[in-house]
Amino acid sequence: MRLFKNIDDIDMQVQGGAIAASHSLQSSSSERFFPSERLAEWREYLSDIDWVPDLGLDIGSPSWFRGLVTLTALCGFAISCLPDFGPIAGHRPDPLIGFRADQARSQMIAPLAYGADTGIRMAATDAVRPLAESPERPSIELVATLGRGDSLRRVLQRAGVASDEARQVNDLVSGAVPLSDIRPGTKIDVILGRRSAKNQARPLDQLAFRARFDLNLEISRDGDRLKLNRKPILVDDTPLRIKGTVGSSLYRSARAAGAPAAAVQKYLQVIGSKMSVSRDIRSSDEFDIILSYRRAETGEVEVGDLIYAGLQRDGKPAAQMLKWESGGRTNWFEASGVGQSNGELARPTNGRITSGYGMRRHPILRYKRMHSGLDFGGGYGAPIYAVTDGTVVYAGRKGGFGNYVKLKHAGGLASGYGHMSRIAVSSGRRVRRGQIIGYIGSTGLSTGPHLHYELYRGGRTINPRSVKFVERAQLAGRELRRFKGELQKLQLVAPGAALRPLKSASAQVEPEREINRLNKPLQS
Repeated sequence: MRLFKNIDDIDMQVQGGAIAASHSLQSSSSERFFPSERLAEWREYLSDIDWVPDLGLDIGSPSWFRGLVTLTALCGFAISCLPDFGPIAGHRPDPLIGFRADQARSQMIAPLAYGADTGIRMAATDAVRPLAESPERPSIELVATLGRGDSLRRVLQRAGVASDEARQVNDLVSGAVPLSDIRPGTKIDVILGRRSAKNQARPLDQLAFRARFDLNLEISRDGDRLKLNRKPILVDDTPLRIKGTVGSSLYRSARAAGAPAAAVQKYLQVIGSKMSVSRDIRSSDEFDIILSYRRAETGEVEVGDLIYAGLQRDGKPAAQMLKWESGGRTNWFEASGVGQSNGELARPTNGRITSGYGMRRHPILRYKRMHSGLDFGGGYGAPIYAVTDGTVVYAGRKGGFGNYVKLKHAGGLASGYGHMSRIAVSSGRRVRRGQIIGYIGSTGLSTGPHLHYELYRGGRTINPRSVKFVERAQLAGRELRRFKGELQKLQLVAPGAALRPLKSASAQVEPEREINRLNKPLQS
């Protein structure tokens, strides 16, 4: 809009209404046909607007929201202009097909297994004849595994060996080593040869496996028969000795010294029978562990059981326990030849003791007399157990004892069980410790269901509470001398001696050169 009127407009106003109407028509037509003036007005209006105000001022005002819209629009525009970081597709040549591929393949250098050719393919000539059947492999090599409860003969037959040859192999192997010595899981290398007809089994050309830790067996074909070849393996049986200071923890110190976990647990059990591990062993004491140990020249190692458990205090032995077999039983013996107690007595039933051993007033006869055993209370039908291993020497009715069972044990001991409701064993039968031999009842002279338990030594009753075990092993004479000799031999084994390099038994001495023999001085 203009602030000052044109003089022509003033003249037009003083004139009549017709002139005013004509002027209005002219002005409206000028606004219609000259838009540049309105465009200039909008440009001037938009230029006066602040599109980028400080958003830190007048927060929440119209100008602040206008600036927020501007910022959002500019950010969106910038994000839309981000470039694409994906791969740029380039030119891909067409794959070689047809004769072009054949020509390229004939010129490349590559193994035949990967598709290379020795020249351009040629059509088959008259010299090429189709095969009537596929040729057989000249030999087959396979590995058979002996399973648990399996036999060598069945394993070979499953591997494809003929039944008669499997029988021959079984006989050859059994003549060299007991078949029971071959451990389950043994790998058997089998080589089968060429057969004359497809309806026949392949002949056995070679068989090899490890029969024992110290023996390899190999069976090979010699003409029409099979020949066994023994290959002994050098084995070192030096025991493995491990020594160290107890420190804060005996178990951790022994494990840190290299002793297996099972051996350390067995060592604690053996030493615990001699002394209290928690109270009697000091941190300054030294443990001494010896294990059976076998090494083969081929590198295999067998770690056996604990054979010696020792403890030293101030340079002197505080405990020496050696594993020894005596009388067909294996036991742990001290250095003096005294063994561990065996045949520990168990409780004959789970009930509590209601009457002890000694003089008492009989509840039925009403006078004092010797009570030659222990009475255990319990519910009617509760099980009664054998206190240790033994043999049933009597089972049946016996006077005031009612149903009665007597067991004979080692060491001149015997045990009796009375007032049973039912007997579960018969005379002459062998029973084990903890085995049920009967059930609590009230037969004979009894006022209620209970067990009357007696213990005999040399045929006379003794207080059952005075005996904790049946017998204690004791070595004497020639066996004691052999025991002490073995103990002294183990004491000479140096710690770690079993880990020294092992000389191979298959190592052959190099032949001496002729010039060296000639240069040797003559012996007078």
